[in-house]
Amino acid sequence: MKETPLTEIHKRLGAKMASFAGYNMPIQYEGINVEHEAVRTSVGVFDVSHMGEFLISGEHALDLIQKATTNDASRLEVGSIQYSCMTNDAGGIIDDLLVYRISKNSYMLVVNASNIEKDWNWLRSRNSFKAEILDVSDHTSLLALQGPRAVEVLQELTTLELESIPYYSFRMGTIAGVPNVLVSNTGYTGAGGFELYISNRDVAYIWKQLFIVGERYDIKPVGLGARDTLRLEMGYCLYGNDIDDSTSPLEAGLGWITKFNKGFTSDLSLSAQKREGVSRKLIGFEMIDKGIPRHDYDITDASGNKIGNVTSGTQSPTLKKAIGMGYVKTEFSKPGTDIFVRIRDKAIKATVQTIPFVTKTVK
Repeated sequence: MKETPLTEIHKRLGAKMASFAGYNMPIQYEGINVEHEAVRTSVGVFDVSHMGEFLISGEHALDLIQKATTNDASRLEVGSIQYSCMTNDAGGIIDDLLVYRISKNSYMLVVNASNIEKDWNWLRSRNSFKAEILDVSDHTSLLALQGPRAVEVLQELTTLELESIPYYSFRMGTIAGVPNVLVSNTGYTGAGGFELYISNRDVAYIWKQLFIVGERYDIKPVGLGARDTLRLEMGYCLYGNDIDDSTSPLEAGLGWITKFNKGFTSDLSLSAQKREGVSRKLIGFEMIDKGIPRHDYDITDASGNKIGNVTSGTQSPTLKKAIGMGYVKTEFSKPGTDIFVRIRDKAIKATVQTIPFVTKTVK
């Protein structure tokens, strides 16, 4: 397994470690519910240095990004960020990702750790434009400072005016005396905060400084367990669970990042899918009867006929009830529709809900 530069720190903090996307990652420290609550009400820090970062530059950098991704990156200004995805020839999702416009002809793609090699090979195969592509994943660390008090903690460590950085925008600045940190107003929790892209040699120092300043805010280290419950409460897709190579962005409710005003891989098939409609949709649902939905559990109608499957499920620490996401036949996707989840050979009642399940607190 690979390790991040903070692995030994996680172990000293007593983290439960496990393999995730080929990395030895912290799953939890004090406990998922405690860490989840810290992010929702105050502030927590995630080590997500396993994520991948690609730099794309040159005169034709935008041409490559436009061809490879579904969103319209030509709308990005320097200092802004876009959520997007890459699709394969069949219209399935290779990966969901973030596109950062660093300068006029320079961009950064942030991709999922499990897909770094796949994404890299796909981009190279599409690079008829001869744009310059550089994989800096192994040299880049990423900390996610999340929660309603995140801005207060970070502001003590920088002269950047954090409140002036719009959502899905970034600035380059000095953090705790460390220059050239990319400070991004993004996150995967819906609780607000910043993501910090840092060189490997500086990440341990910045981690330490965040905890020194954050002590009076009861800052906590947060593992991937709480990251999953936080993102699920927001209805954010997790690659490998809710989206993958066999699911289209239109089925997954990602039509808003699928722009047909430019050419991209599988644009014609997805355009046809948009015209004709999809046969299944990704939904959020809340359990009515007692039971925790898990990945790949069957979803049925009242007569026991299979209509889909669960992709993600958990007991929501905020709502104190079980929630989940999954694909169902389109006719069962309307909010308020009763569905049933097969749990240990029993049909457990649930109802389709509008997502997010929890109101986001980002500015």
